[in-house]
Amino acid sequence: MRTAQHPQAKFDPIPPDLNLHALVEESPNFHWALRISAAQIRNIGPQELERLVLFHVIHGGKPLVIEKWNDRLPKSLFSPEWLESTYNKKPENVRDLGGQTDIPMTLGHYLRSMKLLTNQWTPTNFRDERRQRLYLKDIDCPPEWQEHLKGVIPPNLFYHNDNIDERSGKGYGDDMDVSQEGRAIALAGDLMSSLPEEMRAQNLMCYIGHEGTYTPAHQEMCASLGQNIMVDASGGENGEKPGSSIWFMTETKDREVVREYFLSMLGHDIEIEKHFAQINAWKKATFPVYIVEQKVGDFILVPPLAPHQVWNRGTRTVKVAWNRTTVETLQLALSEALPKAKLVCRDEQYKNKAIIFYTLEKYYKKMVDVERTVNNGLLGLGQNLIKNSTRMKQMTSDFKALFKLYTNILVDEMFATKEKEVDYVEFDSNITCSYCRANIFNRFLTCKHCIRQLVNGDEDIYDICMECYAMGRSCCCVSDLSWCEQWRWSHLVDRYETWRALIIKDDGYISFETSPLPLELARVKSGKKSVAQICQEQLRMRPWRDITQVKEPSDREETDIEIDYNKRPMKKRKKKRKKKRGDVYRCHVCQHKDYKYKLAFCSNQGCTDAYCYGVLYRAFDMMPQDVMQNERWQCPKCLEICNCAACRRTGNGVPYIPKTTLLGHDTRRVADDRSVDTLVDFRVHNLMWLKSVGDESRSMSSKRMQRLQQEAEAEKVKQAELATQIPALPVSALTESLDASMQQQVANSYPGQNGTQGPPGLAPMEEYALSLGAPDGHQQNGDREVPAAEVADISMAMAQDQSSYPDPSVLGREPMLGMGDYEQDDSPDKILFDLYQVHAADSMLIDNKPEMSEYSKRKFRVAKRRARQENHDDPDSGEPRFHHRKRSKLGLGPQRDAQEVALSNMDPALFSGDETVADAPAEEPQQAQSEARPDAPQHPSDLLQAVEDENETQKPRAYSFNRPAFRHAPPKVGYRDDEDGEGKFNEIVISRPRRPPDGITNSKPEDVKHDFIDLATAAIIAITGNTTPAAQTPRTAPPPKKRGRPRKSDVSAA
Repeated sequence: MRTAQHPQAKFDPIPPDLNLHALVEESPNFHWALRISAAQIRNIGPQELERLVLFHVIHGGKPLVIEKWNDRLPKSLFSPEWLESTYNKKPENVRDLGGQTDIPMTLGHYLRSMKLLTNQWTPTNFRDERRQRLYLKDIDCPPEWQEHLKGVIPPNLFYHNDNIDERSGKGYGDDMDVSQEGRAIALAGDLMSSLPEEMRAQNLMCYIGHEGTYTPAHQEMCASLGQNIMVDASGGENGEKPGSSIWFMTETKDREVVREYFLSMLGHDIEIEKHFAQINAWKKATFPVYIVEQKVGDFILVPPLAPHQVWNRGTRTVKVAWNRTTVETLQLALSEALPKAKLVCRDEQYKNKAIIFYTLEKYYKKMVDVERTVNNGLLGLGQNLIKNSTRMKQMTSDFKALFKLYTNILVDEMFATKEKEVDYVEFDSNITCSYCRANIFNRFLTCKHCIRQLVNGDEDIYDICMECYAMGRSCCCVSDLSWCEQWRWSHLVDRYETWRALIIKDDGYISFETSPLPLELARVKSGKKSVAQICQEQLRMRPWRDITQVKEPSDREETDIEIDYNKRPMKKRKKKRKKKRGDVYRCHVCQHKDYKYKLAFCSNQGCTDAYCYGVLYRAFDMMPQDVMQNERWQCPKCLEICNCAACRRTGNGVPYIPKTTLLGHDTRRVADDRSVDTLVDFRVHNLMWLKSVGDESRSMSSKRMQRLQQEAEAEKVKQAELATQIPALPVSALTESLDASMQQQVANSYPGQNGTQGPPGLAPMEEYALSLGAPDGHQQNGDREVPAAEVADISMAMAQDQSSYPDPSVLGREPMLGMGDYEQDDSPDKILFDLYQVHAADSMLIDNKPEMSEYSKRKFRVAKRRARQENHDDPDSGEPRFHHRKRSKLGLGPQRDAQEVALSNMDPALFSGDETVADAPAEEPQQAQSEARPDAPQHPSDLLQAVEDENETQKPRAYSFNRPAFRHAPPKVGYRDDEDGEGKFNEIVISRPRRPPDGITNSKPEDVKHDFIDLATAAIIAITGNTTPAAQTPRTAPPPKKRGRPRKSDVSAA
């Protein structure tokens, strides 16, 4: 969750008149993405295209653009006129990007409104937040378009493809692996096709947008491969503006650097998909950013887990997009994408574990069928030919990789002890976790106490996946959950042994290192507890809470605000930690006692320390599941990496520095409302831990940022070393595919993070393209070729151009910048932050300026307050004041009568004089009586009229229009100054008013000259007629009361 010390970068739109080519030229980390034409990939075989996609997009992690498909997209079909005539009345939900709401609208009405929505944006008002940005996104692709694209796009790249060679023929090469029955060894281009049709995710979507609509920075779901082709865009005719889309793309290997950059520098989490980063934010990044200007016919391949964002320009852009799942993306999904998606409760729509199971079953049948066909041939002469073919080797390799993933799935679901009752629910792929919304393949936990009835009569059951329960997530019952499974365990184990036997038979040998092991041995080899075993242990440890018993709040919890003597809120009572009873233990770091099931205990003999899971997650990057799975877990203190204050003071090892910034995620609005977190509060950030270890800086030079950059560079170098073993693609097929984007990377030659020139870690395809050079010196992007000289002129013109971007002056208000947290400057390239995210005072200090000590700060505040009281007459302005009265101690000072106490408690602002009792000289009663006027009226009405006349003739004070005449007005005397100068301003001393003249009970008109209290008392006595003189006893004036606490000697004497 965001904090005031960690501001968030605001949304800053892109102006309509942005010169993209000049922007790329002047930004050293901006590069055009690699482009090849559709005509060239049709001249190479499908296997060469697969290799290009595999090594450049999947393994290389870089985007690829296949352009010039527009000649195969007929305007009679792919046009707004066809859409409006065919699906005019089709209802859709249009996304209002500014209001974050969906607006019901027909497709025809939206298409007719696009010109109006586009013309509202100009270079001067493009930052106006009141204008609508309506984006028709995630709508179903028309079946007519799907059928036509199926015959245009290469089969291995199309949606739900189950045979990459189904359209193979002339021009695709002769390396075809066909059995005697004439069927090819079918490898699926999209493993989603392995699922039954009713279980597949329908992700062939259309996106229709106008100028100013966008897709925030995000990663493709479940680490899948993204495909996006623009099928239609507006031109320059009929008053329309040319349509295109700007893509900001990154590499897969830089994903952790990009994620940390968004967290620490911009204050957003890229996993949530809510922030569109500013151009200035991309320009200040240290990682390469690939730019694509997508036009009609441009087909973009998005790498897995590579962050990217899209901005639409012009009157209309129409795109068709889909995602593909491969063996490589499944590996990334299970190891990285799904665990991160669980933290933010992002839907898993692709059912990755089910895809693994069904693909293994599909490939097993095909491999057995090929083997049976070969054995029925002439003495098995074709066995070696088929076995050594390229397609068969690829299928065998994919089968082995999928089997490893399946092994990990089963190992995590193995029980340590046999469960007596396990409910069986037949698998239909529709059971999801009520907390994280992930798809559940087999075993899970369900609560039979939290069943509620829906409006339609169905039962809403609370189901929780094993991974969430291991993290401490569950329903309010916490424990006493029941086990359920969707597959018979015997069936899953039987399939495991069958597939394992096929792999061993195909290898022809058994090896303990490489051959698949029996399931029990595979569990032992893993060296850790299964997730199911962790859940079994936690079910026994965690207490059960009866949700039917509602605990009544105590009186202390109801009144958490104190009230002063005037019934005003004085101070919010600080909530104390509730003392926990039972089986509790103290955490080594936070020193709070908590229940033992919330703590992790060290396994070393002699070590009695324990760590709560919240500290391990935020300070040491340890998830609860990782700690519980390690049976020999050692605490950070024994590992000499503890970063608590005590260990840092004693110098116990090297304090651990968290690898990434954690801003926290509030999942209460996403998860089921019956959910609770018992081990870790994932809403809390780790900024304080970064500050404690001295890595709170939000600059690019932070230790965590440097470490992530080094890891990314190591991965790129490793990939480059592996890529040298891959043969380059044929020169004849790639002569025409030379793209000037590679040449621009050489021309820019920006210094890499490792000090080398040019982008590190080039794939063989890029090395080959770089080696050819550009003889004509032209730069190509989309269907427009721009000469290098023209691009240079454009760059120089933009430096002199007073464009509307990114000058923030048109906002009409001063933006709140991240000063102190980011190396900002006054140039137009600064990053804009939200106005309401105010920095703390300590975060605004300049590094080279010495910080003032706390003692000096207190002294400075005391002196400043004293000067303000002496020179400033307005009591209602200035710093907020505290209204705590100082209670006098009993038995101190002389006793006074009730009238004296009542008058002394009166506020001095009610008196006529400007003097306080500390400054006014003591007056004798005789002097007060001698100053009475002889001509004062004797009747009460005359007395009151005289008082009014005297008030009119009195000279008003200079600040009378600001000073309130109420009982609670602030005193003229300032707050008490502590002797030690600590400036505790929450205690005040009320100044005492002047003593009334003696004999006030025997009131006469001559006695009322100076004091309003005397006037009021005389009026009351005159009305009641009580003229009996009271006995007057001479009294001596008490010594003036001193300010501050009494001395210890006076207290002891009293």
